[in-house]
Amino acid sequence: MNYKSPKVIAEIGCNHKGDMEIARELVKVAKLYGNADIVKFQKRNNKDLLTEEQYNAPHPNPVNAYGDSYGAHREFLEFTVEQHAELKKCCEGFGIEYSSSVWELTSAREIASLEPRMIKIPSACNNNMEMMKWLAENYKGEIHVSTGMTTRDEVDDIVKLFEKHKRAKDLIIYGCTSGYPVPFEDVALLEILRLREKYESRVKAIGFSGHHLGIAVDIAAYTLGAEYIERHYTLDRTWKGTDHAASLEPEGLRKLVRDLKASYKALNYKDKEILDIEKVQRDKLKYRKND
Repeated sequence: MNYKSPKVIAEIGCNHKGDMEIARELVKVAKLYGNADIVKFQKRNNKDLLTEEQYNAPHPNPVNAYGDSYGAHREFLEFTVEQHAELKKCCEGFGIEYSSSVWELTSAREIASLEPRMIKIPSACNNNMEMMKWLAENYKGEIHVSTGMTTRDEVDDIVKLFEKHKRAKDLIIYGCTSGYPVPFEDVALLEILRLREKYESRVKAIGFSGHHLGIAVDIAAYTLGAEYIERHYTLDRTWKGTDHAASLEPEGLRKLVRDLKASYKALNYKDKEILDIEKVQRDKLKYRKND
């Protein structure tokens, strides 16, 4: 396998708690301390996504709520497209790439207007064919799609949609298990091999979106062929919110990037039978039969 340098996406999502200053700090720390390649936010039009009943219902876990209803909670955590434009400029200032997930067509149009290099479709929305068709026809960048809680036939339909629009070579498909956090036995890393076997020649790349604990699994995912490694990221895992517990803190992000870079350097064959570094040791240590 010809390994490419891993690309690490620090997924901020809504871990900014609806606060632009926290969002900027997350960007800054992801780049200057964590050395990530990309930060990813999310954009939702909640009145398009939720029924009136869902919008007005209480948050299912009140301890994590930022509003009196689930709709109010989601609106509190939402940034406008103008704020996303500010965050994109913030990313450019720190030298890290901006991206965002989009959850429905209105948000897809808004984020596409900012012209990021990549847009992400989360697992929850990868059956929104209207949105993906619009992106295939109108957005010129990469389209990254997670495949959590998605059948194999549904994944096939996604790839075929982009092939139909001659955009499959801009498509990145992610192995993913949707859960917060996901126990190791449910991570199902070998799905990366299945995605590679079926789609590697048809799409641009394969990625991995993890919601597990620790960073060992991500190294294995990269070794199995995932070029993009995406992890939720926060400044404090004890903060209020559903995603923080399955997120990496800055030190975890830094170690993840460090270990992935080390793995990239190590994933090769010896270019000769005895490397230069081995010659001194061979002369010193190698067994010699007494003449």
